[in-house]
Amino acid sequence: MAPRKQVQVQSPDVEYGEEAILARVQYETALCQRDGDAVVVTPKRRRLEVRTVRRPHRVGAMLVGWGGNNGTTLTAALLANRAGLRWETREGERRADWLGSLTQSATLKLGMDAEGRDVWVPLNTMVPMVDPDDLEVDGWDISGLNLEDAARRNRVLDVEVQRALAAQLRELKPRPAAFNAAFVAANQQERADNLLAGTTAQQLQRLREDIRDFKQRKALDMVVVVWTANTERFSEVRPGLNDTADNLLAAIDRGDAEVSSSTLYAVASVLEGCTFINGSPQNTFVPGCVELAQRHGTHIVGDDLKTGQTKLKSVLVDFLVGAGIKPTSIVSYNHLGNNDGRNLSAPHTFQSKEISKRNVVDDVVESNSLLYAPGEHPDHVVVIKYVPYVGDSKRAMDEYTSELLFGGRHTLAIHNTCEDSLLAAPLLLDLVVLAEFCSRVSFRAHGSQEDFVPFHSVLGLLSYLVKAPLVPKDTPVVNSLFRQRACIENVLRACVGLAPDSNLLLEHKLSTDIFSD
Repeated sequence: MAPRKQVQVQSPDVEYGEEAILARVQYETALCQRDGDAVVVTPKRRRLEVRTVRRPHRVGAMLVGWGGNNGTTLTAALLANRAGLRWETREGERRADWLGSLTQSATLKLGMDAEGRDVWVPLNTMVPMVDPDDLEVDGWDISGLNLEDAARRNRVLDVEVQRALAAQLRELKPRPAAFNAAFVAANQQERADNLLAGTTAQQLQRLREDIRDFKQRKALDMVVVVWTANTERFSEVRPGLNDTADNLLAAIDRGDAEVSSSTLYAVASVLEGCTFINGSPQNTFVPGCVELAQRHGTHIVGDDLKTGQTKLKSVLVDFLVGAGIKPTSIVSYNHLGNNDGRNLSAPHTFQSKEISKRNVVDDVVESNSLLYAPGEHPDHVVVIKYVPYVGDSKRAMDEYTSELLFGGRHTLAIHNTCEDSLLAAPLLLDLVVLAEFCSRVSFRAHGSQEDFVPFHSVLGLLSYLVKAPLVPKDTPVVNSLFRQRACIENVLRACVGLAPDSNLLLEHKLSTDIFSD
């Protein structure tokens, strides 16, 4: 990877202090109200001050499911990139990189030069971000294998990579994990040889101690906890159990069996002031957990990583509906052979994944009332099968059938083969890097003497990276991939005093240049 160079944006609306960047930007929205059959639009303009602390925290990531495919792959990638690892394959020499990472391998348009050419810069140079080489990693797993043995078992990394990193991976051993067997497939229990003992309340205390121990031993400013373990079934949500923060804490104290392991980790993270990211589709963030995060002012992000098939689906449906074509049937078939697939072979865990995959098209469909009547949706079916032989190389086959002019039909049939964990690991890195960045950004109205306020505890800004975005109450869910990415880009632009990128380029579309000075 090319060395990172920080972009210095010279703007009269930006002040670079020793500690922070202070930018002043105008935020514009269009407020729409219906008046009979008419829609009245009122432009709303607000001036904001955006403050970004310049020095990234010294941050560590604690992975739940550290010895799984995603955890070992991310750890190996961090070690390989830090060492500048090179190795031989049958196609020739390869070297460590961060392909697939938004923060490390993607660019955004900064503006135009004097000749009207677009100027593109690495996304991570807009504002100071954590360098992956500085990221510390630790975690828990129900399997006690060290990461060298776990990587060999998982069969994701090239053999030469495993050999090169063996000594380092061998020294890394997951901490004992909390485990509620009722929430995963029965076939996962044979791996469970590294478990926390004691009551649920005692396990919660042990998880908190683990976070504090990691933070202290590595001299960290901040810890981000990421669930990258097995998909759980959905938890029941009911009054007296998990509907409020106090009821959830009481349920943990009395050892209620309906408190999932992922929720227990989320609660431990919140109580320790850590950001928690849910990389699987279950309803980890029950109402009481969300309330607890807001009470403590910590960030939570979810749900489920958006890697291959679902990311493609969000693009295709957006394209079809945006073109005035009406998708009427979407059928998605997957088969994979890693442990995630094995766990999803149980109906109660598959249901969680099915829900997260099916909801991805809802907001795009709702955006076009010309194509869809209220409540109308495409037929949407998701199938996942466990096929051990294919390992981590997941196969996805999709069929999109749409209606055309004069009752015509348009069918897209797509076959997608993806290395599941090689797509997921860069997303885990992005989530940690961007979550840390968000902890350093705050806002207030221009000219106000009030304190700056941070992002909402439910960090919807990172929806681009997750399949079933968790958003604050009464907030619309956006699943359009283009809008999600534009949101991240425009927040970065606001941090250095630049207006959102509208892609208007009006100066190049007129018969005469009316913009010349």
